[in-house]
Amino acid sequence: MVFRMLVGFVTVVFALAASVGAQETTHAKIQTSMGDIVVELYPGDAPITVQNFLEYATSGHYDRTLFHRVVARYVIQGGGYSRYYTERPPRDPIAYEGDNGLENKRGTLAMARSDDPASAQAQWFINLADNERFDHKIVEGMPLYGYAVFARVVDGMDVVDAIGSVSTGPGGPFESEAPIDPVIIERVDPVDWPITD
Repeated sequence: MVFRMLVGFVTVVFALAASVGAQETTHAKIQTSMGDIVVELYPGDAPITVQNFLEYATSGHYDRTLFHRVVARYVIQGGGYSRYYTERPPRDPIAYEGDNGLENKRGTLAMARSDDPASAQAQWFINLADNERFDHKIVEGMPLYGYAVFARVVDGMDVVDAIGSVSTGPGGPFESEAPIDPVIIERVDPVDWPITD
């Protein structure tokens, strides 16, 4: 009985330690072929989404993927396709956190999804403008589902804007909005920020 209690206690301690470790990861660096972007993550507001993003990042899922969709003054989207437009196999969808109160303001990151609000997997986008239409709303007592914001750019917005200005056209399975010259996400890593020497 005592042994079982001890095992249970140790399990809880390790779970709490893992949770604290996840909460401490508040920034990530997105290295691209056009420069680096540092983002501040919001694990307090979007814990499931942040954990999902970090798991994809640290597993290497985002390594050498494309920004496959660029719409000037709107969004840049990536995280799902290799530079040859091979779709990376995603994990199961995550729960919807678009009702967390965070707005799709310029420079924020949000999860891409299908019509099902709980269908976000690996892909995400960066807002190039204030995209209020992406926000969760309640209309006549009913939810109007949005896109879950989970981070914002704190360094490298010039890089984001440069990506948002590239020439686009058809690419892979897409008839339009794909960069003509590929923009590569080299890797995504958790980082300490600001960087101290």
